[in-house]
Amino acid sequence: MKGLFITFEGGEGAGKSTQIQYLAQSLESDGFEVVTTREPGGSAGAEAVRQVLLSGAAEEFGVRMEALLFAAARNDHVEELIRPAILDGKIVLCDRFMDSSRVYQGVTGNLEPEFVRALERVAVNGMTPDLTIILDLPAEIGMKRARARSGDRQAPDRYEKEELAIQIKRREAYLDIARAEPERCRIIDAARPADAIARDIERLVQELVATRLENRPARSREGVR
Repeated sequence: MKGLFITFEGGEGAGKSTQIQYLAQSLESDGFEVVTTREPGGSAGAEAVRQVLLSGAAEEFGVRMEALLFAAARNDHVEELIRPAILDGKIVLCDRFMDSSRVYQGVTGNLEPEFVRALERVAVNGMTPDLTIILDLPAEIGMKRARARSGDRQAPDRYEKEELAIQIKRREAYLDIARAEPERCRIIDAARPADAIARDIERLVQELVATRLENRPARSREGVR
C-alpha cells in the first residue's frame, strides 16, 4: 500500500520544523513509519546542491539559475527519497516543497509563471503532496521570531525593513495558493502556542489517514475529535 506525502510551508519563523517533529512523534506512536525531510536537501545529490544554494554561490548568476538548481535538487529528492518511501507505505513529512519555489522564485523572484510551472512539472514528476499545511503568520511576527532564533535582537535597519515588505508579499502568495488549491492546502494560524497548532495539524492528518489509510492503526488522542 502506498503511503502519504505531507508538506509544510510558510514564511520565516512560522515554526515548520517544530511542527514536523510534533507530528512525526504522534504518527510514530500510532504505529506508522515516518520519514522527515527538508528542502533544499533530503538526498545526497540534493544536499550537495543545498550547500551551493545556501552559501550564496549561485546568487550572482541570478534567480533563474537558482530556480534551476532548486528543481534539480527537488527531482533528486523525489526520486531518491520521497517516491521510494511512499511506495514502501511510509508517511513522508517534508519541510518545504514545490510551493516554496512558486513563492520565493516565482512571486518574489519575478520569474515567469510558465517557467516556474515547467520546472515544477519536471522536478516533481507527478509527486504532488497529499496534504500541504501552510503555517500562516504575520510577517512582522515571523521576522521577530527569526531574529530571536539567530540571536539578533537589534532593531531592523533599512534593509531589514525592505525584507519585511518581501515577507508580506510571500505570505500573501501562500494564501493565494491555498485559495487556488483548497483540496490540497490547509491554512493553520501559526501565531498561537505550539501545542495548539500541533493539535490542529494532528486533527487534519488523522482525517487524511482515516480517508486514505483506513486499514492502518489509528489512535484517538484526548482532545482530538
